Amino acid sequence: MSSASDARRIAAGPSPSQLMRFKHAGPHGHRPDPEADPQAPPPFDPLRLCIFATIALLGWAAGPLALAVFAAVGFTGYWKARRRGLTKSKCYLRDTRLVLAYLGVLLAAGLWGLYSLAAQLFGF
Repeated sequence: MSSASDARRIAAGPSPSQLMRFKHAGPHGHRPDPEADPQAPPPFDPLRLCIFATIALLGWAAGPLALAVFAAVGFTGYWKARRRGLTKSKCYLRDTRLVLAYLGVLLAAGLWGLYSLAAQLFGF
């Protein structure tokens, strides 16, 4: 083989059989080796999506009780953090006052849902 044919082969990229060897191939047909390339970013871990799905399942299963409990726990946590000086949150709303207002509305909705459910079940 000449150097020109080697250059064409390398420029063409890996063969399909080489790509098939790796179950989760990257853009170049292989996963970066973290030991060989310490600068390679770690793969994305969708942990938050799993957490969101679990919370949705609990909300579906427990209804307004789950909403009231999660909102109360979140409100209490943000209330304490705000009293200790936290003004900016990593939450989408950013400002802790907005987060507290949001969680307060959710807590009120959960309590109203519990009241409505109790009224239907016990007829008061």
